[in-house]
Amino acid sequence: MRGPAFFAYADNYLIDLKAAVIVDVEVTRAVRQADVGAARTMLERTAERFGLKPERLAADGAYGSAEMLHWLVDEQTIEPHVPVIDKSERQDGTFSRADFSYDLEADTYTCPEGKTLTTSGRIVNEGTTRLYLGSTFDCGPCHLKEQSCPNTPAHKIPRSIHEHAREAACALAGTPAYERSRQGRKRIEMLFAHLKRILKLGVCGCAVRAGLRTSSCWPPPLKT
Repeated sequence: MRGPAFFAYADNYLIDLKAAVIVDVEVTRAVRQADVGAARTMLERTAERFGLKPERLAADGAYGSAEMLHWLVDEQTIEPHVPVIDKSERQDGTFSRADFSYDLEADTYTCPEGKTLTTSGRIVNEGTTRLYLGSTFDCGPCHLKEQSCPNTPAHKIPRSIHEHAREAACALAGTPAYERSRQGRKRIEMLFAHLKRILKLGVCGCAVRAGLRTSSCWPPPLKT
């Protein structure tokens, strides 16, 4: 959309998928980051007001950050039926993080050649990530260096401090319960599609978010 800037807002809805009933609403700025905060607010408020707490949360990939998954899994004990945000897959032909095996007990990674990557324990990226580094003595002469770390002396792997929550969410993907949640979201999306078609809300972009499930829409500004 082109033209002069204008103020816009997002209506975030918390929806019970089974009953297709809106149980809470939160208005935020029309930015993606605000949706996540709204989901937390609505879940906490619904639990306080009505004593309702979902066993599962169905949402799109906007809610698949490590921090959000940590809040759901560790703090709220809610199953996240959410696609996990994963930027570890490399597209340049070099090794991805999945090519390295992680040892939980030793807290180390092992490369395809059997060499160990260790961490000092220091947290970086504003307290969200721990780095695991290979040895230059191992990586330098390695015949796989061009596939591993062609532009650095040794391979480096970032690992979220909430990786266990990400793994828990990944393990749920494709399960029968996850698929039921996905189908439930589709039904809610269809209701919003009818809303746009019947009420002619052509500029209202709707996307189901979560549930007890959240959906967001960005209506046009009111004309005065």
